[in-house]
Amino acid sequence: MPRPRLAGLTPGRLRLGLGLLFVALVAPTAVLVHHAYGQLKWEAFHRHALLAEEFTGRIAARLAAEVAVEEARAVTDYAFLVVQGDPAARYVTRSPLAGYPVASELPGALGHFQVDADGRFSSPLLPDSGVDASRYGVGPEELALRRAQVARLQELLGRSRLEDETVAGRTPAAADVDAGAGTGIAPKQKSAAPDAAFATLAPVVQEQTAEKREEPAPRVAEQKKAQAPTQALFDRLEAERGDGSLAKRGEGVRSLGRVESLPLERRFRDQADAERQQAAPAASAPLTPEPARPARKERNVLPAAPTEPSADDKADAGEVDGTLPIRAFESDVDPFRFALLDAEHFVLYRNVWRDGQRLVQGLLVAREPFLRTTLLEPFAATALAHASDLLVAWRGDVLAAFNGPAGGRYLSRTDELAGTLLHRARPPAPLGDLELLFSVTQLPPGPGAGVLAWVSAALAATFLLGFLGLYRLGLGQIRLVRQQQDFVSAVSHELKTPLTSIRMYGEMLQQGWADEAKRQEYYAYIHGESERLSRLIDNVLQLARVNRNGLRVAAERLAGQALCDLLRSKITGQVERAGFAFDLECDAATANVAVEVDPDLFLQVVINLVDNALKFASGADTRRIEVACRSQRDGIVFSVRDHGPGVPPDQMKKIFRLFYRPGNELTRETVGTGIGLALVHQLVTAMDGTVDVVNRDPGAEFRVSFPVAT
Repeated sequence: MPRPRLAGLTPGRLRLGLGLLFVALVAPTAVLVHHAYGQLKWEAFHRHALLAEEFTGRIAARLAAEVAVEEARAVTDYAFLVVQGDPAARYVTRSPLAGYPVASELPGALGHFQVDADGRFSSPLLPDSGVDASRYGVGPEELALRRAQVARLQELLGRSRLEDETVAGRTPAAADVDAGAGTGIAPKQKSAAPDAAFATLAPVVQEQTAEKREEPAPRVAEQKKAQAPTQALFDRLEAERGDGSLAKRGEGVRSLGRVESLPLERRFRDQADAERQQAAPAASAPLTPEPARPARKERNVLPAAPTEPSADDKADAGEVDGTLPIRAFESDVDPFRFALLDAEHFVLYRNVWRDGQRLVQGLLVAREPFLRTTLLEPFAATALAHASDLLVAWRGDVLAAFNGPAGGRYLSRTDELAGTLLHRARPPAPLGDLELLFSVTQLPPGPGAGVLAWVSAALAATFLLGFLGLYRLGLGQIRLVRQQQDFVSAVSHELKTPLTSIRMYGEMLQQGWADEAKRQEYYAYIHGESERLSRLIDNVLQLARVNRNGLRVAAERLAGQALCDLLRSKITGQVERAGFAFDLECDAATANVAVEVDPDLFLQVVINLVDNALKFASGADTRRIEVACRSQRDGIVFSVRDHGPGVPPDQMKKIFRLFYRPGNELTRETVGTGIGLALVHQLVTAMDGTVDVVNRDPGAEFRVSFPVAT
């Protein structure tokens, strides 16, 4: 008989082979999935980079519109009184900037101011001396508030001047002398304190005034209180545009760190910039120098001197005064500049040239409401806030860091994109010293991530379940091959032993070596062994038919008594020839109960059960086989009991498997092929019955149940 192909395969070799095949399939699949996830990350990054560009574009447009409103203001608007309409009409009214509270397109505006060449500070909030404010709708209480606001503006500008001069190691008087000679800039000492290194991005706005400065000495405090702003302050602000980091400003302005020292991964940003440069080289530079903005000329008129109201005049927003002299002049107006004044304020200012003299006009802006209204609130309202941090830098120094609310189905913060520079841009002039930097905190997986996740999970489950199924199938095949080998060994033994005996007794009878008594004994032995061989061959043929073509059942309606009579005639001789006593008990209640069974298949089932009992109870003290027929609630139960050792509990389900036999074929004492009980299970199931085994004391009892015929 040819050796089966799986004969040399062991479970260990099977696991090794399937493991190598699993790795060979899973490794490239994992690479493809990883590449797909990387592509999704890149697409998410690119999508959010476009969102950041769109956001900075909106912010830039908003800031440009706000600054354009200030740019469009006339030089005369910085006075309390202006001439409206035709100068010949001499209609005098309050300036558009003279309203209170201060109104401006720029968020955080504290008030407009003007500093002339002589250092005279003025604001459109207050009228010139000699002008009755109540005549123009300003009552005493409001006038007091206006004076306090103007005093605050003057104090902030004067304090910044004093701080700059003190940091530079010079007195205010010396600074004024230098200012008349040029820009008024003296070499400054760089702060010894190094820039703060960013370990992580700040989760909230961090104010630069967190660290308190030491109180100035009494003499310096007196100077500070008495100091007024001069044009030298704005010369210094202009000179600081190329002066480096905020460390040179001293303790007045603190930086959260330099931009170049931030741990921002630029790999993805560089990739995006490279793609953009290939697509449109002209738009590839994210940071471009500010274009030069031309100055403009204005023709203006102002009241030359205030008029004294008569007793009959009413308080009004404006009036016509024919006696009021009007002074016309021409001015050269420079574009606005935007500078960081101190830790808490920005200043928007411009130079106005009139008759060879310079005036500085501007607007003082509180930093916190300006950044909050202009950047933080619009940023927090976008989807971009869930995926990135926003850093605000001034000339390379980080002033504040914003991040939006956490949450949503986003990739982990430990993702490889965390900390990647998403986008950086500058607002238009004159706010070009500000810089906006967006860094990734967490990115949404993208619309295809869900599909990819489900596909990956499906592939993983398919691989695992598939290889588990292959492994179990392989183990089953190995087990089947071994069982077939055992079956061949068992059949060989089952055939060889009786055939040898039959041949031996046949030769003895042929040679006439036995008397008449021995002849009958030999004939009986030959007959019994031939019947056992017939049963073995019938079982093998029946098994072959079941596995090849399916089992055909010719069911008949038979009563319990008829089945018992059939068993008595067919089994009695088999049991008695084996040297066992045979008991057949048929319950009276089952005598007329009919079941539908195939008589031949039923007889083969019981014969196999009796043959199994004879084999395993051959060494028992009680050599008896008991067959019974009893009724149950919905059918009849036929039982076959022996008085042998019984069935081990762990093998009660296994003994009905095909080719299963406990022990080793070479050392097993009992005979058999391992197909009898498996065939019993298949035949009973084909007749809609059930078979089971229970241990008795002593022995084992096999029970075959059939339902009542309807």
